[in-house]
Parts: sequence; C-alpha cells; structure tokens
Amino acid sequence: MRRFLGYAFLIFIISCSSDSTNRNPYLQEVSFRFDLNLNLPYYNRLSNIGNPVLVDNDGVGTRGVFVMRAGLSGAQFVAWEASCPNHAPNSCSTMSIDGQNVVCDCEGYTYNLFTGQQLDRPDDGGRYYDLLFYRATQSGNTVVISN
Repeated sequence: MRRFLGYAFLIFIISCSSDSTNRNPYLQEVSFRFDLNLNLPYYNRLSNIGNPVLVDNDGVGTRGVFVMRAGLSGAQFVAWEASCPNHAPNSCSTMSIDGQNVVCDCEGYTYNLFTGQQLDRPDDGGRYYDLLFYRATQSGNTVVISN
C-alpha cells in the first residue's frame, strides 16, 4: 500500500506543470526596484486620482512604467509596463498617455490604466495580452515600484 501511494504521488507530481498560457511572449519580465519620491515636482500629478505619469528612467521596466493613483480612497497606486504588450519592443512600442488610457503608437491599441485591460481587442481569434502589472506600494511620501 505504501508503495502504491508513493507511485501515485510521483505520478501526481510529474503530471503537474506550470501554466504558461498567461505569460506574455513579447515582454521580458525584468527585475527592478524604483523609489518614486512624491515630493518631486514631476510627480505632482499623482496627488489626484486618475492622473498618470510615465516613469521612463533607465532600468525601470522594459520601456518605462506608467504610474497612477487609483482606488476610491486614492490610497493605492497602480503601475504598468509602458511597452505595448502585443508585440516585441521596437521603435514605436512605447505607449503614450491619453487621459486614463494609454495608446500603442504601432497599432493604435488602447489600454485602460485602472484595470490594465485592452479596450479595443480585435475579434479575429488571435491571442491578445493586457498590460503587464508591477507592484506599487506607498510608504510615506515614497512609492516603491518593483517586479
């Protein structure tokens, strides 16, 4: 009986696999940490809910990160990769801010910065990806963005 349970456990472990279907093949998930100082004038827009800012410093994400204050109380921040998630990074893949949305200059795809979802997903049966999310936590006047 003990041998049978051992074989059953082994088969169970072997049959388990990581599900990589949600993994975006276009964007490499780089490891980084960036401390955003809310006292700096460049980040004044983040004092209000729904005003995004592009952080395009070297080493922050692939093409930079969009940061925005969100939530009903305004006590949380969201951070998203600035490179379009539906093709490999290239000369036109850094998205531009359009209100609370961002737009890919290559195809014109639009993404919502509150949810990260693509708003104009084509109905052609292809696989499309939403924005790549990064952690954003506030500690005093600093927002730490990391992956």
